[in-house]
Amino acid sequence: VRLVQSGGGWVQPGGSLRLSCVASGFTFSSLLMSWYRQAPGKERELVARISGGGGARTYVDFVKGRFTISRDNDKNTVYLQMNSLKPEDTAVYYCQTVNSWGQGTQVTVSS
Repeated sequence: VRLVQSGGGWVQPGGSLRLSCVASGFTFSSLLMSWYRQAPGKERELVARISGGGGARTYVDFVKGRFTISRDNDKNTVYLQMNSLKPEDTAVYYCQTVNSWGQGTQVTVSS
């Protein structure tokens, strides 16, 4: 199982970014996919997850209404669209499934 992330970077407060995670080595459409994040000095925390078919999505309270998780099973890719970003969203973001993690992508929100 391999998860390769892209996207992220620096953005001003209120801006948007999209993260992508391309999966290989397993039947992508059969597995739940998740995004986590880890801020400096804090534990890694769940951000959002999406079912294999994409019909069920779960968000933690601090991103509801701002972030959207989606997936394209034809491309073996899961996305995290992040809007209305806040400085407290600054963290390294990871995609995850089963026992595998992406390499992490830095997201920095500052003016």
